[in-house]
Amino acid sequence: MKKEVLEKLNILLTSAFGLVAALAWNDAIKALFVAIFGQAGTIIAMFLYAIVVTIIVVWVTMRLSIFSEKTGDLANKVVSTAKKPLKKKK
Repeated sequence: MKKEVLEKLNILLTSAFGLVAALAWNDAIKALFVAIFGQAGTIIAMFLYAIVVTIIVVWVTMRLSIFSEKTGDLANKVVSTAKKPLKKKK
């Protein structure tokens, strides 16, 4: 049970730090859009910001999925190779 609690705590803390980083990036990108478009284009800038962030998130998610599949395939190959008995030379 102690191991499960530590794993859950690790996931919770990692998620919390990820949220803090995401909020920091959110503020930075918003400031960049305000600097580019000014206060007059706030609504347009907000929609453009939302579209750009959505595109980036979708792209990163797809890349991570592909990476996970490749590393999973590699891990399966390594495990299956490790389970095979070694052939002795005659």
